Amino acid sequence: MTSALLGTAALALVLACAVGARPRLWLGLNSLGTLAGLGAAATVLTGGQGWALRSSLAPGGENVFLTLDALSALFLVLVCLTGGLGALYASEYWPDDHFPRSAPRGRSWWSALVLSMGLVLTCANGLHFLFAWEAFALSAYFLITLDRERSEVRRAGWLYLAASHAGTMALFAFFSALAAGVGTWDLGPLRDRPDLAPLFWLALLGFGVKAGMFPLHIWLPSAHAGAPSHVSAIMSGVAVKMGVYGIVRFSGWLPVPDGAGWTVLGIGCASALVGIVFAMAQNDIKRLLAYCTVENVGIILIGLGLALLAAAHGHPVWGQVALAGSLLHVFNHCLFKSLLFFGAGSVLHATGTRDMSRLGGLWRAMPWTAALFAMGAAAVSGLPPLNGFVSEWAIYQGLLKAVAQKGETFGVLPAVIVLAGTGAMALGAFAKASAIVFLGAPRGKTSGHATECGLAMRAAMVVPAAVMLCVGLMPGFFLHLVQGCIADWTPQWAASAPPIPARAIGAAHTALACALAAAAIFALRKVRAGGIRRGPTWDCGYAAPTAHMQYTGGSFAGIVTGWFRWLLRPDRRIRRVRGYFPESALALERVPETVLEKGVGPAARAVMLLADAARGLQHGRLHLYILYVFLGVTALGMLVFQGGM
Repeated sequence: MTSALLGTAALALVLACAVGARPRLWLGLNSLGTLAGLGAAATVLTGGQGWALRSSLAPGGENVFLTLDALSALFLVLVCLTGGLGALYASEYWPDDHFPRSAPRGRSWWSALVLSMGLVLTCANGLHFLFAWEAFALSAYFLITLDRERSEVRRAGWLYLAASHAGTMALFAFFSALAAGVGTWDLGPLRDRPDLAPLFWLALLGFGVKAGMFPLHIWLPSAHAGAPSHVSAIMSGVAVKMGVYGIVRFSGWLPVPDGAGWTVLGIGCASALVGIVFAMAQNDIKRLLAYCTVENVGIILIGLGLALLAAAHGHPVWGQVALAGSLLHVFNHCLFKSLLFFGAGSVLHATGTRDMSRLGGLWRAMPWTAALFAMGAAAVSGLPPLNGFVSEWAIYQGLLKAVAQKGETFGVLPAVIVLAGTGAMALGAFAKASAIVFLGAPRGKTSGHATECGLAMRAAMVVPAAVMLCVGLMPGFFLHLVQGCIADWTPQWAASAPPIPARAIGAAHTALACALAAAAIFALRKVRAGGIRRGPTWDCGYAAPTAHMQYTGGSFAGIVTGWFRWLLRPDRRIRRVRGYFPESALALERVPETVLEKGVGPAARAVMLLADAARGLQHGRLHLYILYVFLGVTALGMLVFQGGM
């Protein structure tokens, strides 16, 4: 059955790539492919046997070898779920009427992206994995640059492509060294080969670029912000998870060196803290969501790093809890981040701007978008009774159990503090986003004329919201699905389930959800009955208050971002109020991409200066070229002579 479903998915997606110019046929084929892939993944996750296929086909001189186990099936669920919902969303968000040239091209590249990510998850041959990985990177590039008329989009696309290929170089070295050490390109468990442990660092570097972990995240904010919103959703919810998949997969299949757990844990803490600090400082709603992706990748890596520590020190109890929380957070983040990007896209579709300082008061015109975005904001902040609380709570439990061990793992205490701090700042960042965009009065003309999105875009937002609520109310079912992934990662942990009181969490969440629903119904009835009197807020004595007197995104987060000014390094332009009757004042603040603009950029410019200087040596004079060769041979001879002495 799994073979038939995967074959149907692959065939439907290949046909969808070919019929991108026909919207309805493409949507039907893409939906068929993603539903078939979702069925195959669900079959494996719910207790079915893993799937494997060896074929006589030999592209690149290597026979095709495909597998699907519980771990790859979990990530395949993300690919198919977001791939199907994003296609539905794009049918309204990026239609042929408004984008006659890019829409057909975007549909074909969308199906190619979904197909290539599916191949990444099922390829069990290192050479073919690299083929699929490159197809995945190129498909994502062409989707990011759909709106290529804008210079900022072209720059974001080139930055993504450069970073992606830098990571691919590390992966090429990783798979080549692995094949040389094993004698075959086929992939599988090699836990009894300690000589392969140093290869973990190459895998962490190559996959870490795609995952967007700090400081390798430099491509992520601009790519996610500049891409169409449905592309941003699949990039954030799924594409970065391909990097996480690679780290999880090969940290389970291969032995890891000493210190790997602490390294991954430290990178996770840095990514979580830096990501949410930069998210808090953003005024562009899509950049805020992009930096929040860096934060959540950090949370996932905290759980994985803790699991690596547990495996190294022989503590399966809290290792299982941490890994279960990490893998469930992979699924949860896909749900609420897709929902949030879809919501941000609905706002952009209605108003034409991503700048929160030009928005406001949209809840009246866009009640569906406002409610669903608020639900996603609560989930990403880890609030009960939604899914984000369940996975973050499990990671907390793993950390606290490790701290209680009082041995060599007591050093994870800072990770508890970092996770708590990032959770608090995430709540502040998304309170800012929801309040500035949807509450208050419109700050510009575009907000005042906004209308709600159509049925297709709303349906694409309702589905992940419903699944998020299901995870929150029935955590035991979803934690049971993750158990198979834990067994694939470490077979020694397969005998027992992680000690998480899922039934108690589900019961508490159900009670809380019922109470919230009752309170919402009561408030709605009071409003309809005229029991609430509306009026302007306190105007501080102003005779004619305007929308410009409301909090902006910068003022809302000003105190918190001021604590991290040393990290954010903002560019500020201030013209202060002077005199009793000032005519004007100015306060502008831009938060740069600090790592890119203050670190990578200057280093790249220095390299280009050296290259330009070296170019002067290429002048076409043969006698000087002979002199270069003579000097080089002389220098090598001297080195050999010195070594012999």
